[in-house]
Amino acid sequence: MGMAKPDPHSNSGPMPTEAELDILQVLWESGPLTVREAHEALHGKQIGYTTVLKQMQLMVEKGLLARNERFRSHVYRAAHPRERTQERLLQRLMQTAFSGSAKNLVLGALSAKPVSKAELAEIRKFLQDFEEKP
Repeated sequence: MGMAKPDPHSNSGPMPTEAELDILQVLWESGPLTVREAHEALHGKQIGYTTVLKQMQLMVEKGLLARNERFRSHVYRAAHPRERTQERLLQRLMQTAFSGSAKNLVLGALSAKPVSKAELAEIRKFLQDFEEKP
């Protein structure tokens, strides 16, 4: 018996680890890839091919990746869009590190690293649009 796949519309299910997020980033940016292609894209991470293969197989079992066959090679793609995964990670971070406070999460993010004037203008615009939503 294999592991049950999480409901794609649910917020439950496994959260990706840091290593899994590295693989997801590559797939979100490049689209579906073979293990070899993903391994090559992770060249700066100093991870062996076999490690990437095992990690991606585990991610399929966890429901983080989907696998198809193309020309006798398995091709992997992210099972969920980047935005959905980021939203789930932020919700978990907000609950665990910021006592559920969106304000503290945002202030923490803004103070953690310098923000450019262009980014601040974009954030202001986003907040204005957010306030005007019904």
